[in-house]
Amino acid sequence: MDATPLRKAARRGLAEEASDRVRDAIFAGHFPPGAPLREVELAASLEVSRGSVREGLGLLAREGLVRGGWHRPTTVVEVTPADVEEVYSVRAALDRLAATTARAHASAADLTALDDLVSSLASEVDEGAAGPRLLALDIAFHDRVYDAAGNGRLTQAWHAVRSQVFLFQLQRVSLGHSQYRSRVVAEHRELAALIRDGDVAELDRVAADHVDSARRRLLAEL
Repeated sequence: MDATPLRKAARRGLAEEASDRVRDAIFAGHFPPGAPLREVELAASLEVSRGSVREGLGLLAREGLVRGGWHRPTTVVEVTPADVEEVYSVRAALDRLAATTARAHASAADLTALDDLVSSLASEVDEGAAGPRLLALDIAFHDRVYDAAGNGRLTQAWHAVRSQVFLFQLQRVSLGHSQYRSRVVAEHRELAALIRDGDVAELDRVAADHVDSARRRLLAEL
């Protein structure tokens, strides 16, 4: 695989900076599922020590993004059907609670931000943006829903699976890009409208269907 240019790590916590830069590269599609992450190459690209890279990869392992072990190479996690079932079932429960709670607590600024993100998604689709760019806006939309819900523990639970959701969705997009592009704007526009002034039961159903549709599409592509 060609060497991937990475932004140089700033001198704060070098392990955290290394993990941030590698995570960004994974989410941009530079390191696909199963790709090796070699400490020597990453350290040279980031201009940090191998120890900082090793610690950074340990942080990503705790997020569920990479796997490795003693005398085993570190790689980006593979996306398996069993993992998909687990991650998306957790996400469905969290997203339903986040959406219905946001319906009760979202501020005018939150609602405007959701509408703006939908508009940005529509513009990017019209301009032919690549899948990782669309997915970044997709995840930003859901981040904002969790913020609007105003439940700190719920947001913590979301962040515990967020990196895996991003990686799995990235695999879904790469395997079925045209199908994703055709649905992403309409689905998020419907969610934004229901969070603004929709029926709570209908919002709960739509939030669940949004996740289940992604799960089924990814399993079909796998």
